[in-house]
Amino acid sequence: MLEFENVSKSFWTGSQHKVILDHVSFRVELGNSLGILAPNGTGKSTLINMMAGLEKPDEGEIRRRCNISFPLGFMGGVVGKVSAMENARYIARLYGLDPDYVESFCRWLCGLGEYFDQPLGTYSSGMRSRFTFSLMLALDFDIYLIDEGMPSTTDMEFNRKAGEILQERLRTTTIIIVSHQAQTLEKFARSAAVLLGGKLYMFDTLEEAKQLYDYETQG
Repeated sequence: MLEFENVSKSFWTGSQHKVILDHVSFRVELGNSLGILAPNGTGKSTLINMMAGLEKPDEGEIRRRCNISFPLGFMGGVVGKVSAMENARYIARLYGLDPDYVESFCRWLCGLGEYFDQPLGTYSSGMRSRFTFSLMLALDFDIYLIDEGMPSTTDMEFNRKAGEILQERLRTTTIIIVSHQAQTLEKFARSAAVLLGGKLYMFDTLEEAKQLYDYETQG
């Protein structure tokens, strides 16, 4: 279970006080994957980072009673000076997993060939996204956090394999995915929410959430 209780978060941008969350409370139970619709600039990444424990709330409490992944695309846990192979094995040890398995899984899913044994600092953004997504799927989490869906890559084979694995994980794990596009959530969300003006509006279905989101952003 992941629970926010009366959580607030804001930033000073230099010209204004930007509110991300204003005394927000909600709970995500295991087995109930959640899609969150949020316009660009409203704090999608901040919300995901708070769920992962990468950012702290100004007020309130966040309770994590399960294993929660780092956000898809988060690069803070990998080192650019060493190879994907070395990163995979190191992070596997941190999580108490078999380094051989994690390395083999990432090497197969990434499809980077000889680049897998070269420093991450030499990778393109698409290659780095493929590696971090592969690493996230190789680790064992109860809740997977995804910001805006699949990584930005034109590699269709990677997209196919990663998408199939993510769909399979839905049977045994929970996904929280945040996006500004409703179609990104359709394959993954069983319930939905809308982030607007520092408030999080929870709904039983994505269709209900879309109605509010479309009214507020297009009306």
